[in-house]
Amino acid sequence: MKMLCVQVLKSMVGNQIDYEKLYKLTSDAKFEMGDVKASIAALSFIFSNAAKYGCDDETLSNELQQLGLPKEHATSLCRSYSDSVEKLQAEFRRQSFRVSKLESVQWRVDYILSSSELKEVNEPSLQLKLQIKDPDTEKIRPVAFTLTANKFRVLLSELKQANSLMEDLKS
Repeated sequence: MKMLCVQVLKSMVGNQIDYEKLYKLTSDAKFEMGDVKASIAALSFIFSNAAKYGCDDETLSNELQQLGLPKEHATSLCRSYSDSVEKLQAEFRRQSFRVSKLESVQWRVDYILSSSELKEVNEPSLQLKLQIKDPDTEKIRPVAFTLTANKFRVLLSELKQANSLMEDLKS
């Protein structure tokens, strides 16, 4: 159980899982590959939620035992958890503050002509194409959309408010 927990915790902080090694570790329990993957998923769920919600190892052990996990397994799992909880929380913090970067903006104004029996109306619309850089993969992906004149005014007003708030935070 301890080796299984250690492998899962390592994978949660960025390392790769060695499925063959885990399969060998669990072969004496007659686990199939599906059982190994299910165990990894269950442990990942337990560890990630315990770390996200700041659960201490004693409470986690009690909760797992109430759910039916044998005390030896709960103790082993919680010992591994307490050894790695700070690394796990640091990794979650690192992942949560990733911000995409705006690489470029292309725009154009189009006039949509519509006619009626009474008059002809020119309604402007703004075509925007943003180039967004993903912080993890460094790949740039385009995001295109169209705004009516009214929606553009609202967007511009909200961007000015956000910019003002950010400037206030700098000082």
